[in-house]
Amino acid sequence: MIIPAHEASISVFDHGLLYGDGVFEGLRFYHGKTFMLEAHLERLKQSAQAIGLELPCNPEQISVAIAELIEHYPGDSGYLRLVVTRGQGSLGIDPRKCAQPGMFIIADKLAVMDVSDPSQGVSLHVANTRRPPAQCLDPKIKSLNYLNNILARIEANQAGMDEALMLNLEGHVSEGSVDNIFIIASGNLKTPPLSDGLLAGITRAVVIDVAVEIGIPCEQTSLLVSDLKQADECFLTGTGAELIPVKRIDEHEFSTPQSPLTPRIMKAFRDKIETCCAEACDRGSSRHAPRV
Repeated sequence: MIIPAHEASISVFDHGLLYGDGVFEGLRFYHGKTFMLEAHLERLKQSAQAIGLELPCNPEQISVAIAELIEHYPGDSGYLRLVVTRGQGSLGIDPRKCAQPGMFIIADKLAVMDVSDPSQGVSLHVANTRRPPAQCLDPKIKSLNYLNNILARIEANQAGMDEALMLNLEGHVSEGSVDNIFIIASGNLKTPPLSDGLLAGITRAVVIDVAVEIGIPCEQTSLLVSDLKQADECFLTGTGAELIPVKRIDEHEFSTPQSPLTPRIMKAFRDKIETCCAEACDRGSSRHAPRV
């Protein structure tokens, strides 16, 4: 069932609202086609399994629901938020009190940072709030509880910066509050490894692949803030962010090199989107999906 946002509602006893007990995926669609749909649904399944949450629909049913929602969206490109909650239950955190999980999908526009032109670069603030280790909260789980990230973003807001840069307990660079981070140093592309406490970003994986395809291999290695500040270029990636250059980290500003590689990677990323959309059309993935 598709309804306007102002008519949508959720129970005040839903454990997704009460305790952040649930998982989600953010997806982009371009030209009416969802980008990297299978990868997002696989990560959703893995996140749900990690917290013992049964998805209320199978991947095929979710795909059909997404296609139907895109069909009704007033535009051919936008953002989707797919949310699965533990469901309605009595007060108390025990998941067994929830009989049936809930699911909803939102289609809308998204600006992950309040900047007029992200392509000109954004500013990062190194947050004091650290990413918890995997022994406390597995970063592979894309859960509804984003308080750790929100606290870091509050720090960035108070510092007058666009985004927060989060470190792990060892002081290594982890990620932004809602995005992964890359640097280019002496022609080499580098990004923190998943073991440093970051989400396994789907856009991150795409960027690594397309960079290799255009002859820029990527090294996944632990980075310090000093490594970022000594780099030639820096950029963020994410489903919501897509690919955004970084112009400043606290007081350090990046100078523009003679032949920046970031625009080449950005172009390769956009080309990948167009190719995937064309392949979806060739497979007969029509916007006019059968209704369920």
